[in-house]
Amino acid sequence: MLKREEIETREEELLAPYAMKSADTAGRFYKEEEHPYRTVYQRDKDRIIYSTAFRRLEYKTQVFVNHEGDYYRTRLTHTLEVAQIARTIARALRLNEDLVEAISLAHDLGHTPFGHAGENTLSELMKDHGGFDHNTHGLRVVDVLEKKYANFPGLNLTQEVRRGIIRHSTQFDKRCADQAADVPGPLLLEIQVVDIADEIAYDNHDLDDGLKSGLLSEADLTGVELWDEAIGSIEKNFQNIDMETKRYQTIRYLVNTQVNNLVDNTYANIKSSNIKSVLALSDKKIVCFDGEMDKKRFQLRQVLMEKLYKNYRVIRMTNKASRFLKSLFEIYCASPEQLPPNAQENLKDRGKHRVIADYLAGMTDRFALDQYKRFFEPYERV
Repeated sequence: MLKREEIETREEELLAPYAMKSADTAGRFYKEEEHPYRTVYQRDKDRIIYSTAFRRLEYKTQVFVNHEGDYYRTRLTHTLEVAQIARTIARALRLNEDLVEAISLAHDLGHTPFGHAGENTLSELMKDHGGFDHNTHGLRVVDVLEKKYANFPGLNLTQEVRRGIIRHSTQFDKRCADQAADVPGPLLLEIQVVDIADEIAYDNHDLDDGLKSGLLSEADLTGVELWDEAIGSIEKNFQNIDMETKRYQTIRYLVNTQVNNLVDNTYANIKSSNIKSVLALSDKKIVCFDGEMDKKRFQLRQVLMEKLYKNYRVIRMTNKASRFLKSLFEIYCASPEQLPPNAQENLKDRGKHRVIADYLAGMTDRFALDQYKRFFEPYERV
């Protein structure tokens, strides 16, 4: 039988000195008894998986809106890919895998329906009412909006996981400085790992989905150094494979190449910076690629931006999604009595605009579409 104390002892023995150990957690806002068989981060991971917000990620999308096809990535499949990549990196660097997985599973809980289009729309609508960004909202989800426990609001996650949510920062997600001050502490290597794993997953699954959809072609990618390297390796090692297998093996090669580069360069950074404990960490980025890989990834991202994200079909989907959310926001603002009872009961304490933003942000793509039809299509049942 393996008890929590023994797991914590194993962490002390096996993890690197700069890893965040479960026994050293800053704890939770509301005091709880420790579990006999699970560490604090294992409990956090389980709480996140059983949350309503996590389940809703299945029908929240990235680039392609839900009804465009069921073979494109959703927020849930993206989250699982981030967790898998992040755990691989954490294991190689001897970091805390449970903490990395918990942050990975929580990092997108604050996302709206319709991907970044939804967030940008709510941000615009809420600019005079306290603002909106998905990191801040993600922290709000786990601190306030989830209702699972009798003794406290939210999920009562550890400070380290909360810090990982609010300080999440990638090319798509900017860190919110004001809220980050409310969850103080160093920029843990486990947090940095999730940030980079998110970027790796984003770039490569958008590439995969773009090729599947036909919005991208191999011709668009010819001349992109990372892509040419991957295709050259696959064609050299595999003969007479079908296009689907070739695409899968190419994406696999790209992910593996970037992860290997990241691990090697990060370990060198740790050594050169003489990091020997969590206390030695600051806001300096330690988990990163080398300069050559950064240039290759930038070239690939430029093609994704020009050929995929700026494709007329993607822009049409984005604008359509924005119109849906604006219309719903406006109609609820005009008549908050149309909100469901569990939302109406918060109007006095939280204010009309925040309650509506919370409600819309929690919607899945298909629920938002369904609500739009109920309001604006005359023959749709309300």
